[in-house]
Amino acid sequence: MTVSAKPTVTPRRSMRNKRSPLASAGLHAALIAAAAVAVFPPLWLLVTSFKPKNDAFSTGLVTHFTFANYSHVLADTEFLTWFRNSVIIVGATTVLGVFIAATTGYAVSRFRFPGMRPLMWLLLITQMFPVAVLIVPLYNLLASLNLLNQPAGLVITYLTIAVPFCAWMMKGFFDTIPVEIDEAGRVDGLNPFGTFWRLVLPLARPGLAVTGFYTFVTAWAEVAYASAFMTGEENLTLAGGLQTFVNQYTNDWGSMTAAAVIIAVPAALVFAFAQRHLVSGLTAGTTKG
Repeated sequence: MTVSAKPTVTPRRSMRNKRSPLASAGLHAALIAAAAVAVFPPLWLLVTSFKPKNDAFSTGLVTHFTFANYSHVLADTEFLTWFRNSVIIVGATTVLGVFIAATTGYAVSRFRFPGMRPLMWLLLITQMFPVAVLIVPLYNLLASLNLLNQPAGLVITYLTIAVPFCAWMMKGFFDTIPVEIDEAGRVDGLNPFGTFWRLVLPLARPGLAVTGFYTFVTAWAEVAYASAFMTGEENLTLAGGLQTFVNQYTNDWGSMTAAAVIIAVPAALVFAFAQRHLVSGLTAGTTKG
């Protein structure tokens, strides 16, 4: 009895190996162009911040290196006051936003209660309205509550932006955590909040990192609400303070770029701290085992 040899299966070549040299060159050129477009604005800010004020719009690199713009921003303006106001507002927004979004996402993921689906749709619908439409009603609401020029008013406003999206994101993340963990917590005598706080929340660190980062960026970089609801230099945040350098009365691009570089440093540090969790947190809920 003869045994026939099995046919040799030739592995299929990947599309990467089939790409022509011209297509590969075009792809790399497009990637380089996209990277240049992304890098140019922050690079221009950094270079301009070290130029004298008279050379702000010169096309060359730094010819007369100076720290005058930074010293002027830190010593002769209310920048440190704006920085303090922003840290207070952003810190409160991030802590409250993460807590509210996490508890809301967990409740919707684990429990079934009347009005659950309309609640989630309501959170989604709130993201449909542009800022320009919401400024006037929010301004009237804060004025009636005596919260204009108050950090609490801006914190509440930022929570209305961050919490709905973050609650949806946390729900998707909690859906990937096995329900058996909650059941084990109940067997051990934990109440629902104890189960959430002691067992589930530690497993949700990637989702919490993404939620915290999104909330931080929302409050740190927001301009429209900060400019409309906070007046007077002693009440401004960093976003509002930047507008004092370049407006219809003055044109100090050197100070503005120096302030912008300083403002970018905390955001970069927060991103560096949270970046190891960002990929897993952003992809949570896309697949479910």
